[in-house]
Amino acid sequence: DWYFHLHPWDYQQGASYGLGWTELAEAYPDIVIEKIFLAYEEGGFGSASHESYLVLQSQADQGEGTWAAVMSDYMGVSFKSAALGGGDYRAMLQQAKAYDPDLFVWAGYDADALPMLQQAKEVGFAPKFFVGAPPGWPAHFGDSPLAEGVTLYGMWAPTINKVSATAEHFWNAYIEKYNEEPATYFAPLGYTNIYFLAEGIKAAGTLEKAALIKALEEVEYASPIGEVLKMAPSNVIKHQGFTAQKILQWQGGEQQVIWPLDLKTAEPMYPFPSWEGR
Repeated sequence: DWYFHLHPWDYQQGASYGLGWTELAEAYPDIVIEKIFLAYEEGGFGSASHESYLVLQSQADQGEGTWAAVMSDYMGVSFKSAALGGGDYRAMLQQAKAYDPDLFVWAGYDADALPMLQQAKEVGFAPKFFVGAPPGWPAHFGDSPLAEGVTLYGMWAPTINKVSATAEHFWNAYIEKYNEEPATYFAPLGYTNIYFLAEGIKAAGTLEKAALIKALEEVEYASPIGEVLKMAPSNVIKHQGFTAQKILQWQGGEQQVIWPLDLKTAEPMYPFPSWEGR
């Protein structure tokens, strides 16, 4: 009872991506998603991603799960990450080009981000959506012309300031205090952790365990992540907070939110822009 978990679990993240792509396809009739290609680094991180997609595909084949409407076919091909001594993605990219996916997703590391785009340009591969899913991105990745139109997953982006007063307040206060911008979503998420606990203590009026647990169960906090935090049971825990990631896209050097639709900060750039001129 005393464990409160804020970050979405892996299974919740995977389900949220399927929901996001489904809702985008419903909201924008020109967006069609049926074939999905996963390029995954051959180590543990990438292989786990591939295994997760196989489970999602199996569910979709049965008409079940959030991917049922957008995963008619799936193909996964491994590559050796530049972070682990690799860096030649051409064979994998040629396979992806021949497959012609509606959604191309790569699961690797930050060292793969720009070289993969450069080699995709080299082989003439420009899928309708070019999605990166590494644990982190290179510093200043968005400054590269190759980044334009690249899609990614994340819990937060600075542009949420446009649609959330709480996010804007956090952003301005963080810069005022630390003289730098928050680098990742862990800054607003960490702030949310502390603020959530403080709100619970205030409501309980005590640090007594049972009373504080009860108070935390009732807290509803409009967080700088852009969503209201309210605890609810999940598949694995009694007190789960956030349950989804967001779908973001680099546009003009900034990460824009394209889903959830109620937090959208820009229209989706679709299809992925051609390589000409960049």
